[in-house]
Amino acid sequence: MASKPGPLTQWPWHNLGNYKYALVAPSAAYSTYRFVTASSAAERDLLNFMVFPMLLLRLLYGQLWITVSRHQTARSKHKIVNKSLDFEQIDRERNWDDQIILTALVFYLVSATMPQAQVAPWWSTKGMVVTAVLHAGPVEFLYYWLHRALHHHWLYARYHSHHHASIVTEPITSVIHPFAEEVVYFVLLAIPILSTVATGTVSVVTANGYLVYIDFMNYLGHCNFELVPKCLFHVFPPLKYLLYTPSFHSLHHTQFRTNYSLFMPVYDYIYGTTDKSSDELYERTLQGRDEAAWRPDVVHLTHLTAPESVFHNRLGFAAVASNPLGAAASGHLLRAASAVASPLLSLFASTFRSEANRLDKLNIETWVIPRFTSHYTSKSDGYKVSRLIEKAVSDAEASGARVLTLGLLNQGYDLNRNGELYVVRKPSLKTKIVDGTSLAVAAVLNMIPQGTKDVLLLGNANKISLVLTLSLCKREIQVWLVGDGVTDEEQMKAQKGSHFVPYSQFPPNKARNDCVYHCTPALLVPESFENLHVCENWLPRRVMSAWRAAGIVHALEKWDGHECGGRVTGVQKAWSAALARGFRPYDDHHHPGITHDGRGGL
Repeated sequence: MASKPGPLTQWPWHNLGNYKYALVAPSAAYSTYRFVTASSAAERDLLNFMVFPMLLLRLLYGQLWITVSRHQTARSKHKIVNKSLDFEQIDRERNWDDQIILTALVFYLVSATMPQAQVAPWWSTKGMVVTAVLHAGPVEFLYYWLHRALHHHWLYARYHSHHHASIVTEPITSVIHPFAEEVVYFVLLAIPILSTVATGTVSVVTANGYLVYIDFMNYLGHCNFELVPKCLFHVFPPLKYLLYTPSFHSLHHTQFRTNYSLFMPVYDYIYGTTDKSSDELYERTLQGRDEAAWRPDVVHLTHLTAPESVFHNRLGFAAVASNPLGAAASGHLLRAASAVASPLLSLFASTFRSEANRLDKLNIETWVIPRFTSHYTSKSDGYKVSRLIEKAVSDAEASGARVLTLGLLNQGYDLNRNGELYVVRKPSLKTKIVDGTSLAVAAVLNMIPQGTKDVLLLGNANKISLVLTLSLCKREIQVWLVGDGVTDEEQMKAQKGSHFVPYSQFPPNKARNDCVYHCTPALLVPESFENLHVCENWLPRRVMSAWRAAGIVHALEKWDGHECGGRVTGVQKAWSAALARGFRPYDDHHHPGITHDGRGGL
């Protein structure tokens, strides 16, 4: 929200959630019915019929910009503003589709009230010329002065400060405005389209092409990485005054009182509001940062889980990824999209970067193996998955990473002997492989209620269960080892009020309502952990799995050994180092903060 919200700040359908799309449904159904039942081509209202397909196209186009932009900024080389993006901004920008819905409603209204729009042809050359001239003239000129007025302290505090709360811009930042401000923009940008309707030169291509142009330029200016090639300005030097660049507009978000233009910087040059560092920032960002400045120090290697997890990562749906996996209702549309995206994603030959963070002086990246849990549990796909992991290990070493952590099923004994396979195959491997066993065990011990004397271990016997058993024995706690996997039947044998404390990376199925289920081993990240705006699988915000945190601690402490195969860093050693580095115990059964006495009871 703006710092001092003014009248009509909130959008009318704010409380409808995703049901806001129902506002478009009646007009979309009616226009489709009219188009299909028209007796002749001359009676078909093309402009009205295309409103709903354009709504879907613009939604897809916006999401594509989000994905591409986040992929590019995760690589960091050509990033413009190298500051942290947080959950607050994600929440503030989750309604980026409001302006697309508003456009559709306005188009339906224009079509219903202006007969000239109901006979619009596919193409009109005159309409294209009128649109281009009116945009370059009145629209750009009026927007420049409107934008400067919005930076007056009274209007800025009540409206425009909402947009400028995002210092680190994303493509969808461009359309995040209070309702009243967006309506003013609509009136301004409607000048070319309404003029073509009034003059009888409107066409389907011109009207919808203008929307695509506005979307493209808006997203371009807010994508936070430079992509406009320098050769364009060499071939046509005046283009400097007709086309802004992402770096040009980023200065408006960091300096606030410069570079006010919409898409054409000409008026900033005319009225002397061009930021003096515009050219220098463009050159520097286009050239890119030195490799040493953006290479990763720590790589966390994870993979997809269920098909819905395609969209629950930084490159997917921002609003979905900013909440725990499964917390946000995905709905039939998300599941259907997952069914289409999943087979395509499995065709990827190697990992992809999904997240880039920073803690102290460490550059931390998350890489995703484009395979699902079902591939890991399939014997036929196991070898292919192992080869993908091995290639990721080689890529991490080539990138200069000091540590690589194996998350989720990437460290299975049958798959790679808890990561030892890659160390055996590359004895001179400089990157340290960390499976996080020690810190995960420490996190589990922290969740066991104080005073506990009997612990029953259920599930597969593996490295972490062995280390956990040894640690429990040292505390004189009786241990029972049971079975291969945790079943609902086994859970039903537990007494009422029993505590289920997972030592696995995947949470157990909650078969009992009268028992206590703790989270998988995890820690709260330090306050100084930057650019964290995605939830790690099912964990809540700013909570990180112990396996992922272990690699960061390993790098911070500059430990020189691997923790994989039969090698263990040491439970107390890892726990003490994590707490000293600002990590804090987490247990969702108690509260999202420090549990017990802050030392975890170790």
